[in-house]
Amino acid sequence: MSQSGLPVRADRDPSPPRRIAMLGGTFDPVHHGHLRSAVELREALALDEVRLVPASMPPLRGEPRVSPADRLALLRLGIGDTPGLVADSRELERDGPSYSADTLASLRREFGREARLVMALGHDAFLRLADWREPQQLFELAHVVVIDRPDHQAALPEALIELLAGREVDDVEALMVRPAGYLLRLRLPSRMAISATEVRQRLAAGRSVRYLLPEAVEAQLLSRDLYRHG
Repeated sequence: MSQSGLPVRADRDPSPPRRIAMLGGTFDPVHHGHLRSAVELREALALDEVRLVPASMPPLRGEPRVSPADRLALLRLGIGDTPGLVADSRELERDGPSYSADTLASLRREFGREARLVMALGHDAFLRLADWREPQQLFELAHVVVIDRPDHQAALPEALIELLAGREVDDVEALMVRPAGYLLRLRLPSRMAISATEVRQRLAAGRSVRYLLPEAVEAQLLSRDLYRHG
């Protein structure tokens, strides 16, 4: 009872929907650019988790240089105890190519239809989005957040413009109104210009990769001679 003598009504508001992002890639190998982007993405979107999902067989890229098990182990080493970052192995446990629509469908089943599900991707991958398998289904399952590059002024392909019609929003609040269906362009503070290709080339040549990736990842790469011959 309240001081007025009226019964106090229990708060019936449900807990807010969970906010989950998928950040895919080969992570060949994981480096500070991947990890810092994941941390800043979580902060910018107020996410509960960022799921870093290594691809087993990326449909639009070449074969990764080391085994899926090694890339996953390195990713887990790199993440360590960072709050809110999760190394997610679901694409490595499926047969066949790693299609994002299948991964998002799996995440949607796991977290429920009200969860705010986000697929985050870089600008280069975004420009090819209309070429992905079932691109419309991506928006049925999740929002798309593009980690923008301020120096990238390339015009969007016509097929991509058609795919995005009516979907773009200007801020996180508008994005999170619905569980899926919108596009947000996001500029992260650090924008580390680290390339996995450059890391592999340096390792193959026996050159230093210090400060390009976490120390635990570097130590494992060097102790096992991964990427050394290439």
